[in-house]
Amino acid sequence: MEAGYVTRTMSRDEIALAIDWAAKEGWNPGLHDARTFPVADPEGFFVGTVAGEPVASISVVKYEPGFAFLGLYIVKPEWRGRGLGRALWRHAMASAAGRQVGLDGVVAQQPNYRKSGFELAWRNVRYEGRGGTPAPEDAHIADLARVPLENVCACDRAYFPADRTAFLRAWLAQPDAAARGWIEDGRLQGYGVIRRCRSGWKIGPLFAERERIAECLFLALSSQAGADESVYLDLPEANPPAMALAQRHHMHIVFETARMYTGRPPAMNMHGLYGVTTFELG
Repeated sequence: MEAGYVTRTMSRDEIALAIDWAAKEGWNPGLHDARTFPVADPEGFFVGTVAGEPVASISVVKYEPGFAFLGLYIVKPEWRGRGLGRALWRHAMASAAGRQVGLDGVVAQQPNYRKSGFELAWRNVRYEGRGGTPAPEDAHIADLARVPLENVCACDRAYFPADRTAFLRAWLAQPDAAARGWIEDGRLQGYGVIRRCRSGWKIGPLFAERERIAECLFLALSSQAGADESVYLDLPEANPPAMALAQRHHMHIVFETARMYTGRPPAMNMHGLYGVTTFELG
């Protein structure tokens, strides 16, 4: 272990630095992720430093007793191979003791994650397409800002294994983004968000009770991007209709992750999960 190595909770400025590292790794974070991510759990971001210099990062965001999600696991290239990442991993995982933990990891690292008690649940894939699609004219589509937050959270809870009200409040209100919902029979039956990223736009989440709802929301969100801009959608391979939606709109796979959990995958409506919120926060 490197002399003088310290593991501790990140400051807000250091979270922004970790997001910059993620961009250098090709993960294409959102423009405002450094502002919205910490709202989920301000104490859930950790840094490793040598002589005060940040050299490694990780997040283990606790949503409620029982569930957490791990992300932003990065060691600066020049500091790799010295055990610094593993030490920070142990420090961060200790903060989630007693909880189930999920992650989206690089596929090649699955054996290492298994050694830490994670098991493969499914593969998530990132599709890339183009914006500029005309927004569908359908009275069921509404600006999510007009929908009470408690209704959004109730809809969200079917597709995510924990309450995340504080995070969603910030996620839906972030700049350079749009959020749309599908209201039918007086009830929110699906919703989605698209945000501007370092490159192009990314849709996430995209939840819908029926395939047609997902299709219309996807088009409404994609219309926010210009025809010369990329649109990305991270979706679970375990949901064939989600794969079909991406392929129908001539999107192609550019990246993939292994969704893994400690223990059995939590109960979620996989049939309605058309887009993952983020690979970092679940």
